[in-house]
Amino acid sequence: MYLVVGLGNPGDEYKNTRHNIGFDAVDIMAEMYNTSIERVKFKGVYGETRIANEKVILLKPTTYMNLSGESVVQFANYYNIPNENIIILYDDISLEVGKMRIREKGSAGGHNGIKSLISCLATEVFPRVKIGVGKPEHDLVSHVLGKFKDEDMQKLKKVLEASTKAVENIIKEDAKSAMNNFNGFKAE
Repeated sequence: MYLVVGLGNPGDEYKNTRHNIGFDAVDIMAEMYNTSIERVKFKGVYGETRIANEKVILLKPTTYMNLSGESVVQFANYYNIPNENIIILYDDISLEVGKMRIREKGSAGGHNGIKSLISCLATEVFPRVKIGVGKPEHDLVSHVLGKFKDEDMQKLKKVLEASTKAVENIIKEDAKSAMNNFNGFKAE
């Protein structure tokens, strides 16, 4: 069993912002796998599907970014999901729009959602798909809570589709395989 988590903030004011790219990625997965994310449990909304004969929970925590780990740890504990089967999708300001990077483990790198996950799960070891949202020109908060530029939308669509394939690759094989297949990805 796998838990695929998109990080973001609940509420219409955060919809389609850079910080909510994880929510967008999980929504694309739900659409591809013909499932809806509307069940409520453990401080999150979720849906269930199957990928490569594995049961997969698609989760969007409703705790706000800084407390995302609270929802994730409750799902992981209830369903007895090991950390290596918890896949996190989230925004990364160190990557340009249209790029993604997969990691098996690592520090929070200043990302408060990942910081919460590391704290709640008591480990840095869980696969993650970092989706580029570009570097802030000025203020970090206004950048991540801002919307994408129109010229970025085509790249965004392609990288979100690729992130779905990367998650499938992690589930079918492992994170190392997905790293080899997708870490050079750049949407043009």
